This record gives sequence, C-alpha cells and structure tokens, in this order.
Amino acid sequence: MQVPGMNDFYSVHNADPDKDGLIECALIPFPELVLYPNMVTPLFIGRERSVAALLAAQAHNETVIGVAQRNAAQTEPTIKDLFSIGTEMAMGRPMRMPDGSTSVLVQGRRRVEIVKVIQTVPYIRIKARPLTEPTERSREADALRRAVLTLFDKCVQLNPNLSEESYIYAMNIDEPGWLADLIASTLDLKIDERQNLLEMLDPIERLHRISVLLGRELEVLEIEEQINAQVQQEVNRGQREMYLREQMRAIQNELGEIDIFQQEINDLRERIDQANMPREVQDKAVKELSRLMMMPSMAPEVGIIRTYLDWLLELPWSKMSEDNLDIDNAAKVLDAEHFGLPKAKDRILEHIAVRKLAADKMRSPILCFVGPPGTGKTSLGRSIAKALGREFVRVSLGGVRDEAEIRGHRRTYIGALPGRIIQTLRRAGTVNPVFMLDEIDKLGHDFRGDPASALLEILDPEQNNAYSDHYLEVPYDLSKVMFITTANTLDPIPPALLDRLEVIEFNGYIEEEKLSIAEKFLIPRQLEEHGLSNKRIVFEEQALRTIIREYTYEAGVRNFEREIANVCRKLARKVASKEKYSRKVTPEVLSEFLGPAQFLQERLEDKDQVGLATGVAYTDGGGDVMVVEVMLLPGKGNITFTGQLGDVMQESAQAAYSYVRSQAKMFDIKPSAFDKNDIHVHLPEGAIPKEGPSAGITLATAMLSAMTGRPVHGKIALTGEITLRGKVLPVGGIKEKMMAAHRAGLRKILLPDRNRKDVVEIPRKILDEMEIRYVSEMSEVLEVMLAPAVTKPKPKSPSRSKRSPNKTKPSTSTARRPGTTPSTKRPVKTPAVRVQAAIATLEGLPSLPENS
Repeated sequence: MQVPGMNDFYSVHNADPDKDGLIECALIPFPELVLYPNMVTPLFIGRERSVAALLAAQAHNETVIGVAQRNAAQTEPTIKDLFSIGTEMAMGRPMRMPDGSTSVLVQGRRRVEIVKVIQTVPYIRIKARPLTEPTERSREADALRRAVLTLFDKCVQLNPNLSEESYIYAMNIDEPGWLADLIASTLDLKIDERQNLLEMLDPIERLHRISVLLGRELEVLEIEEQINAQVQQEVNRGQREMYLREQMRAIQNELGEIDIFQQEINDLRERIDQANMPREVQDKAVKELSRLMMMPSMAPEVGIIRTYLDWLLELPWSKMSEDNLDIDNAAKVLDAEHFGLPKAKDRILEHIAVRKLAADKMRSPILCFVGPPGTGKTSLGRSIAKALGREFVRVSLGGVRDEAEIRGHRRTYIGALPGRIIQTLRRAGTVNPVFMLDEIDKLGHDFRGDPASALLEILDPEQNNAYSDHYLEVPYDLSKVMFITTANTLDPIPPALLDRLEVIEFNGYIEEEKLSIAEKFLIPRQLEEHGLSNKRIVFEEQALRTIIREYTYEAGVRNFEREIANVCRKLARKVASKEKYSRKVTPEVLSEFLGPAQFLQERLEDKDQVGLATGVAYTDGGGDVMVVEVMLLPGKGNITFTGQLGDVMQESAQAAYSYVRSQAKMFDIKPSAFDKNDIHVHLPEGAIPKEGPSAGITLATAMLSAMTGRPVHGKIALTGEITLRGKVLPVGGIKEKMMAAHRAGLRKILLPDRNRKDVVEIPRKILDEMEIRYVSEMSEVLEVMLAPAVTKPKPKSPSRSKRSPNKTKPSTSTARRPGTTPSTKRPVKTPAVRVQAAIATLEGLPSLPENS
C-alpha cells in the first residue's frame, strides 16, 4: 500500500547492500526524535555536520540514516553517544529557515543497525546492516490489531491533540508492524520508550507494547476528563451564580435599592469559599455568617461577628513558604551574619538536613537561646529565617503579666482580640514562619493569670497542632511554626516550660572574638550607617582593645558597637564640617572621642590584704568579679551582712562561719575571739542584689583571713559552694565566671573538682592563659589562698627567774603611778586580756588596759 504524500521521495532509492549485506550512508544524529519506517515528518537541522550530511546525500541522491542521541543536551555527539539502531530515510528538498536552520521533509524506510564508522569529518558516514522483520499474518495479529485500533480510537476521542485523520490513516493499515509504528509516532512518549519500540523487530511484540502504552494513556485521559468535567461543572455553577447575582444587582439598581449590608455578606461568602480553611473552621465561619445574615444591619452584635469573620479569613490556614534546604547556602548565610556560635549553627544545619531527608515525619524544634545580653540571640533568629527562606516574626514577652495577652480574650468582652501568637501569625502571612519569643525569662504573673503556663500548650509539639485561642474558639495548627525563645538566664523559667525547650547556650565573647566581630561586622556596618564607607577609616587593633578593656565591661558586643558608633559620629561631624581628621583611629585619640576611660583595672586591689577575697559570680550580663570584705570589730559575736545578699547567700555565709569556728583550733584562734568580736561581711556595689551559694569558699577564706591576720592572695579567683565539714561542691556558670576573671586580668582560679566537665566549653585561648586549680576540700583552698601572717617585732621583756607562782618580780621599765611605792607589783595579764590585746593589735585598734 502506498502512503499518501510520499511521491516526492520515490526518486530516492534505498541503499544497495554490499557482499556482506551492509549499506554505506551518511548519519544524522537526532537530539529528541525517533523516526519510524514509513513515517513522514519535518526535520529541522542546524548543526554543521548534519547540514553537510544532508547536502552530500542530496548531491548523490542517497538515503541517510537517522539515529537518536542518548543525551539530547550534547551538541557534538560521537558515535558512543548514539543508540545502535536507527532508521534509513529518504529526504526531500531542503529549505532555509529565517533563523538560519535548514528544514527538510524526511520519510522513514527501514530499520538499520550501526556496524562501523567510516568517517567523522566533515560529517559522520557509517556502514549499517538492514534489519528485516517477520511478515507472517495470524489470527492473533488480526485480533491484536483490532484491539489496538479500539484503544487508539478512544484516545483520539479524549485527547484533543490527536486528530481524526490519524485514526482514519490507522484504519487503512493492514500490516501490524506499520500500525504499531504509526501509533507510536502519534503518542507522547519518552525517547527511551520510542527507541525501545524501534528496536523491537517482531510486529506482534510491538503491538503488545503499544496496547499497554495505549491503556496507560487512556487511563490518564479518563482521569483528566473527569477532572475537567468537575471543573466545568464548578465553573458553570459559578457562572450561573454570578449571572443571577448580576441580575439581582441590576434589578436593585433599577429600583434604587442598593443594599450595602447584603454586598458585605456576599463578599464575606466569596472570601470564605476562597480561604481554603480546614473543614471545622469553614463550618464555624459559615455558621457565623448565617447568624450575621439573620440580624438587622444596625444590631450591636453585627460588628463583633464581622470582626471575628475578618480574623478567620485573614489568618494563614494553608499558605506555606517553601523551605530552602540547601545546607551549604544556610551555612554561608549564618557565617556571613554571625561570628562563632557553633552550637546554634550546627543545630540549625542539622534541622535542615533532617527536614531534607524526612520532611513529613519530623517535628519543628522548640529552641531556647540562653545567654548574656548582646551575644546575638535575636539577630541569629532573623538569620535562621533567611537561611530557611521563611518569614521572620518576633514577639517580646518582657513584662507580660496577663495570660489573655497570650491566649486572647473571650468574645463576650468589649474590645476582645486574639492573643499575641495569633496576631503575629496573621502578620506573618504563612503557617510556617520562624517565630521568636523574646525575653521568655522576663514573664511575670499576678491575679490575672500566669503567661508562662499559657505557653505550655504553644511550645509543646504534642499539643500545638490544635492550639486553641480564647477569641477564635477553633483549633489552629502551630506544628509547622519554628519557635525560638530567648532568655538571659534559665532560673526564672518554670520547670514544666523549660522541659519543653531545647536549650542552646550563648556564652560571652572573649577579647579575640570581639575583635573579629568588630572587623567583620560592627565596623563595616557603622561606617556605612554614618556615611563613612568611602573615607577609608581604619580602626587600629590596639584602639579596639582599649575600647573593650576601658570603655566597656560586658559579655556581649552591644556596648562595644555603641562606642564604635560614637567614634563614627565624631568623625562624621568632622567630615561634614570639612575639618581635618585622622583616617586612623588610634588609642591616643580615643580620649578625645569617648572621654576618659570608664572601666579601669583598679577594680582589683594591687596588693594582698587581710579579710579581702576575690570571687567570681554569674549574672544576667554574663560573668563578673565579686570582692568579699570581712572585718572584725569589738563586740559580742554578732554577724552583719551588707550588700543586698539574698537568703541563699546569707545561708552560705552562715555555713562558712560555722566551718571557720569548727577549724579555730587548727588555725590557733582562741574561742573567746568569736564571743568578743563582731564580724561584718560586706559585698561592694550594694545597690546590686546578690544571690546564690557559689561564694561559699570565698566567704570562708575571707573570714579565716580576718580571724588569723593572714592576707589573702587577691590575684586568685574563687568559686564554689561550701559545706559545714569543708567540702567544696560544684557550681554553675563556670565558663562565664572564667571569662569574667580573664577580662579582669586574673590568671589563676580555684574551681570545684566536680566542675572539670564544664571546662571543656571554655575557649582554648583562655585555658592557655589561665591556671586552674581544682579543689575538693576547704583545706586545699586555704593552702593556696592564705599567705603567711605578717609578724611585727615584739619588745624584749626582761628574763624571769624561776620562782613560786605567788611571787612576782617588779618591772623596772614601768613608771610609777601617783600614790604608789616603787615596791608595788605589776598585775599579771590574764589569758582573756592577752587574747583581746592580740586581736586589737591585728585590727589596728588600741589595746585594752592590762588591768581590765
């Protein structure tokens, strides 16, 4: 049977095989085409080698072999990049196209297999073996042919891209292989599937494969038809409703009865249909809309219902921002905006990695950043949102005392609103933002409720998938929100709430870290904000160290940046006034810009003193050096505490005093010294409250120093809790305390032996520069801390001969009192008098009279 439209190719004959049964032809690679025998298709050729092959074949009136590429992206494929089986084809007259390519109509002739490459330049020429296929007819072939035609007919009816002519053409083909090739050329198949059909020589096998492909295509088309029918039905219904509403609106306009209230109701109905709410929420919204429709437009409750519906409609119920799960990109973003903080950064990268592997199974973490002010907790949350590609929202909880601010008010109250959580999510616009709850340790509570307890449901992954706000009264899914809380200390956070948080500590920065932060972040930002980016202003390293040591005293870098900004303002004024200024900021010009130094090293005493010990404390601002002063005064054995000591610290001081009394004999302290002297314990900076047991060994050391007159080494820092029996117990905040001691210039510190595990987190630079002595008993502390007593030379007393206790030798060095004779005997000093005289001498007080 002749195929219509092929008369142009009759003049081109198939290549004649040689004695080995091989034909020699030019080869044209097809990037995205598989040509079947007996099929006619236009071919667009743009490659130079393909055009050369086309022209050579046309000049010699030869056929060409077309073979599909394995990878369509390759522009200059070799024989290894092509499939081994292709199609011999005849080509018509080529035509040049406006874009410079060549178009030619080609007809497939027969299947061939590439055997050998003859040449590659200027075009590929090969030898190939023609492949023959069986031509026997059977009943199975006829039955299969009819079944395939039936399936193809249904596909043509359902697929608008298939024309009726293709089915008519297929009906007139009797050969099974030809029919299979025709249908394969009309279906939308992948290159691999098309090539697989080309390589099948058995026509019956090809028809079987075509029937499977037609069945798959028919199934997809039927599903698509059902979806289109449903969409069309919805469109028709929507068009009908729109048509009726337009008619109603036109009638109302003609009658002059425009109902604004009805228009609002119609708008609300449309918004509810388009809001994509959960079924339960949509039912609630429809119910409230029905109530609104039944009310008069001037009813007082109309505004309440309308506001409630607005909140439901404006909340994001299903809109999500797509996560950026590129771990390398996230690491670059975090490193570009923050220095250090390895634990926090690793946790975020781990979260991205797990989300990349198991996004549907993992829960969003509830992180808690704990650290001193100015260490980058809040700004890191913004960087996390940027790295993930999410929206960032923040709520400050400092000073919140009313539970309703978290959970919202009941709608029965006038001016009721949802809580801060729902309000912030409405502002975020997505259901998966990075949500920062700032200053969670500053929450308060009073008769209006406990806000911290209201956060238990929000920050619990087991419950927050159905969070209930008092105002909304419908469940809202918070499980996709990434919550990050911040705090300066964990002590005020209730245990139940703290149990739900994954704590990541932000420690204070050492001096070297502050220098790096200043060079990478603070100085460039301040120069840009003050218009000095192009002025080549340079901060010398020593100037930055001077600012750190003498103008700031903090764990973070907030005040450090403030002082840098102060310098930039001074320079900006000089630049704006066209005054002369130095482009280098040196330590010598800091006093001109910043005034006199605010923090000097005289915070610590230059020499060792009696009753004065140096401790270290953990505060909200990180760590700080704390001096303990103890002084003995004549009295009746009372103890006085000053300096705003909390209950725990006072109890720790009492325990230290009891230990000192228990060790009095060992240190040659007379028992009467405790009964006839008052002890005054003072911690300077009395306006600052002080609490905690970690000053126990510091207090005991200062007390023993005061009682024995032995000076304390002031350049050694102390921390540790003391027991009545002199055991030294571990304390917290070791890293902050050591960093505070390092900032203050201390290079030796005594730590409890059970705090060895906490030293691992301390920067290597501090460990290299500081000597750590671990102690477990108070005796070890005193051995290091107490210097030998300062002895004063005593006047020589005349030698006494052995005599009876009842006889005393008169002193020749004592002046006579009025009314006495030279033979008057000197009174004997009692033990109590000698003890009081010694104590008074140690304290610099006048001695008591000998006869008192």
